[in-house]
Amino acid sequence: MKSIKYWPLLFGLSLFCSNIAPLRAHNPIRQGGIISGHVLTQEGEENIPFASVYIPELDRGTASNQQGQFEFDPLEAGVYTLRVSAVGYRTQEKKVTVSREFATVVHFQLEEESFDMDAVVVSANRNEVSRRNAPVVVNVMSAKLFETVNATDLAKSLNYQSGLRVENNCQNCGFPQVRINGLEGPYSQILINSRPIISALGGVYGLEQIPVNMIERVEVVRGGGSALFGANAVGGTINIITKDPVNNSFQVSSTLSATDRNTWEQYVGANVSLVGSDNSYGIALYESYRNRNPYDRDGDGFSELGKLNMNTFGLRSYYRPTPMSRLNLEYHTTHEFRRGGNKFDLQPHQTDITEQTRHLINSGGISYDLFWKEYRHKLSFFASLQHTDRNSYYGAQGDANAYGKTYDLTWVGGAMYTGDMGRVLFAPATLTAGIEYQQNRLDDIMTGYNRRLNQHVRIASVFAQNEWKMRRLTLLAGVRLDKHNLIDNLIFSPRINLLYKPVETLQARLTYSTGFRAPQAYDEDLHVTAVGGEGVQIKLADHLKEERSNSFSGSIDWSTTFGHWQANLLLEAFYTELNHVFVLDDLGQDADGYMVKERRNGNGARVYGLNLDAKVAHGREVQFQLGFTAQRSRYTASETWATDADTGTPLTTRRMTRTPDLYGYFTFTSAPLKQFDFSLSGIYTGRMRVPHTLTTSVGSYHRMEHTPQFVDLNVKLNYTFVLRDHIKLQLNGGVQNLLNSFQKDLDKGVYRDSGYFYGPTQPRTLFLGIKIMN
Repeated sequence: MKSIKYWPLLFGLSLFCSNIAPLRAHNPIRQGGIISGHVLTQEGEENIPFASVYIPELDRGTASNQQGQFEFDPLEAGVYTLRVSAVGYRTQEKKVTVSREFATVVHFQLEEESFDMDAVVVSANRNEVSRRNAPVVVNVMSAKLFETVNATDLAKSLNYQSGLRVENNCQNCGFPQVRINGLEGPYSQILINSRPIISALGGVYGLEQIPVNMIERVEVVRGGGSALFGANAVGGTINIITKDPVNNSFQVSSTLSATDRNTWEQYVGANVSLVGSDNSYGIALYESYRNRNPYDRDGDGFSELGKLNMNTFGLRSYYRPTPMSRLNLEYHTTHEFRRGGNKFDLQPHQTDITEQTRHLINSGGISYDLFWKEYRHKLSFFASLQHTDRNSYYGAQGDANAYGKTYDLTWVGGAMYTGDMGRVLFAPATLTAGIEYQQNRLDDIMTGYNRRLNQHVRIASVFAQNEWKMRRLTLLAGVRLDKHNLIDNLIFSPRINLLYKPVETLQARLTYSTGFRAPQAYDEDLHVTAVGGEGVQIKLADHLKEERSNSFSGSIDWSTTFGHWQANLLLEAFYTELNHVFVLDDLGQDADGYMVKERRNGNGARVYGLNLDAKVAHGREVQFQLGFTAQRSRYTASETWATDADTGTPLTTRRMTRTPDLYGYFTFTSAPLKQFDFSLSGIYTGRMRVPHTLTTSVGSYHRMEHTPQFVDLNVKLNYTFVLRDHIKLQLNGGVQNLLNSFQKDLDKGVYRDSGYFYGPTQPRTLFLGIKIMN
């Protein structure tokens, strides 16, 4: 296997972490006016580091150290409430009495939560808030889900959220896109740590270029989100929160997979986290390597899954100059080679068809957070960027002119203030306001086709929102103003959210939000036409308007416990209205004989339906989760999807293509033994309409296909050995797509329609893995 230059560093740090001596326990001073305590797990009584400990009467908080210990000093004599919370555990409260004569010692044994209703999220209002108290529905995917479904990259995990569906749109290059509530990929905004640094180019293969071992969690907000996060948050927002250092730990894993018993894929991942004894600094590093051979499903010599070789490395770190400030720094780099088509032993221009790219991606960010007045006020400054250098070949029939070169740079910077303002008008309120500036420069060159796109996008933004918090009611109103250099007018994006919580276990939400998508000349359409042997120039129409969305939703979120069982039910109704939808019109040929297309505003569309999420669990013994979506996606007027080659008649549809009306997922995990657990998972995809271009040596014609439904089942088994010093060794194995549910009418040969690709993204795959961790 190809060596990875960062492995020696990560391996050395892993050994260092596994041999770090426990930090010296803090011995509380036995004098009056002190609360000292210990936070432990209920099972096994292991320390819980960095648990949040809060005294609501004083609005004071602290965190447990690496031994799970904490202390408050000095305090006046009296009775206080201690509230302790930690990620993955149920929040616990105790009343304690503080005396002037002696120290008060208290211990907390936290019970592990099967699913965390109190998880902290940031995508609801750009501030840290409990998911239960968030004014909008925020669904969270954690590392536990990635393990359950054996995902190695983000694309393989997003199907396990209601309203989300990942599809592969090309047999050659295998580019995935995610749809939120039925809207295609460009309508979804993907953030990294709340920053919009993934550009139009980066979004083409971006989902597969993000390994899950760099991710702490993924937060999903369905519906328009431009009032918070700006352009492209039309259908929804996917916020990738990378791993933050929280304790001294390491993990190394490797997986070997066989697709259809004869196509091999190798994956290796490593993580190391180091944290200072006083929690004043920390660093988390990750490394992943993936190598997949091309897979030919139907034996025609052309790949259905292309060759992929990818190496990623990154880090996230922090330093606290003072107890009331924090400096954050992160860096990520990806080297990727992918190729699809045929004749992999030859140069691209010597083949019948090849799509090949080499990506070098570097991204990073820095932020500084300053708190004052007992953390009631916060000022943040931030800057992030991503640079992509890509060499490509998109060509057919031995075309020597199809080589290309692309440079892409995206950066964003800004500042944000959050403060508890006391009573504003009718209730206590939290104000959030900020400014943001974003730039994207793209230079895409295909010399042989005489095509060059030099695109420069600039967006200046200001946003503000106020969140009023009453006893049972929370009201949030916000607005964002964006000035886009390709749009004449100022873009106004409002939002309003209402949360009603009559009891702690029930939340009802009403939401109105807006989104917009700005025009751009570059998108994935270009590579499709280039492979067909056409040189294409795309121009923007004069006075082009931005696409706009208005989203309405209402939801009920109910959780309960009965005995040792825990249950949660979320039902959400949604309606999204799209206006000024972008369409491409053929303008004919230019002086060089190349096709010219114009992007203009077309008709609108309507998407509406229901999302259902249900969870039930009994500790580690039984955990079941189900998600299902029923929806309709329709244009307001018939849209042309192709033109009949013989008659010139436009072929139209009112129904959005490649979008089923019914789809869903489930996961089931069980740990019948302390060292053994297993999981079952599945994805259901309903019937949909997919355009199909059939090409022969004498001509081509178009047909709208009605696809079958698919059920994709997976199983995984894990057995964990406990070695010395809390080091664990896990062996795992299983089968993905157990029923081998896969498209049966694939196009074949050199004239195939590579875009006619639907259903599960990989056939039956067997895998074996090993993991070492502490």
